[in-house]
Amino acid sequence: MSRIGKQRVTVPSGVTVEVNNAARTIKASGPKGSLAYDWHESIDVTSGDDGIVCNIAESHASNRSAKAHWGTTRSRIQNMVTGVKEGYTKHLKIVGVGWNAKDQGKQIQLNIGYCHPVNLTPPAGVEFSIEKNGDIIVNGPDKHQVGQFAANIRDQRRPEPYNGKGIMYHDEIIIRKQGKVFGS
Repeated sequence: MSRIGKQRVTVPSGVTVEVNNAARTIKASGPKGSLAYDWHESIDVTSGDDGIVCNIAESHASNRSAKAHWGTTRSRIQNMVTGVKEGYTKHLKIVGVGWNAKDQGKQIQLNIGYCHPVNLTPPAGVEFSIEKNGDIIVNGPDKHQVGQFAANIRDQRRPEPYNGKGIMYHDEIIIRKQGKVFGS
C-alpha cells in the first residue's frame, strides 16, 4: 500500500483545480502560472471540498504497476499545486577563473573555458536570472522542467574533483582528490 497515495492534496487559497475524469486530466492555475497533467488509467482522481484524493481503480486493484502509479500521481498533483502557488527554484554557481554567464535575451550564454560560448534556451515557463557574483537562479512553476534545465546547465561543465572547477548546485559538496605526487 502506498503511504503517499493515501494522503489528500489540499488546495490552498488562490489556486483553482479542475479535474476532468473523462479525459483523465487535471489542470491547476495560480499566481505563478498554470499546469496540466494526464494521469494513468489505473488511477481514479476525485476532487472535493476537503482536497483531491487519488485511489486505485477497482479494475486494476491487483496490478503492481497501479500501486506504483498511485503514489506518483498524488506526488505529481501535489507538485503542481505547490508550483502554481509558490514555484520552484534551483541555484547554480560557476567556479573557474574567467568563467561566467550572461543574459542574452531569452537565452543564457555560458563562457566556461571552451573556445566558444555555450547558448542554452530555457523551456516555456522556466525563467533564469544571473546575480552579480555569477550565480544562476532558475525558477518556474513546473518542478520537472526547472530541475531539468538546471541539470542541462550543470552538464555543460560538471565540477571536477581535482581543482573544484565547474558548474555546481549551490548546496553541492565536491569531494576533492589529491593530485599526482612526484618524487620519493
